[in-house]
Amino acid sequence: MRSLIIGIAAACGLTLAAGAASAQTVYIVRHAEKASDTERDPALSDAGMARSTALAALFAEDAPDLVVVSPMQRTRLTAAPTIEASGAFVAISPLDAGVEGHVETIRRGVMALPEDAVVLISGHSNTVPLIARALGYETPDMPECEYDRLIRIELRNGEVSGETLRYGAPSNC
Repeated sequence: MRSLIIGIAAACGLTLAAGAASAQTVYIVRHAEKASDTERDPALSDAGMARSTALAALFAEDAPDLVVVSPMQRTRLTAAPTIEASGAFVAISPLDAGVEGHVETIRRGVMALPEDAVVLISGHSNTVPLIARALGYETPDMPECEYDRLIRIELRNGEVSGETLRYGAPSNC
């Protein structure tokens, strides 16, 4: 399964970093709270670190095989406790082709994975809804103040089902 995941990820333009993979259950979250609104690539705040720990706790029983992040450190830091606990592969989806290219790279990568795979995608307020929609799940746009949305999508036999959940401390929107 490991070599299959590596091959699929590479073919879809995802860059694998250290970490074991599978995914037709897809979880999508926005990165946790940032330490700064003025830096281009800020780390997480204390609230963000607490949220990343809460995210890892959700996967204690059903760990992801693959975690997809953007090149921005806040997406990796959000998923870091989950990655450490699960040993999941990490795929970095580039932003070079813009938001549309980023979303399409992730969609292709997810759709190519085995049907028993579990994936966690850590994205941004402007990409989370687009990724969910690209996978066939309708969700509203995400306001800049929202950090607690967790989208769970099941892709089985050409059918899409999903739900929007909340995790960690409630967002202050």
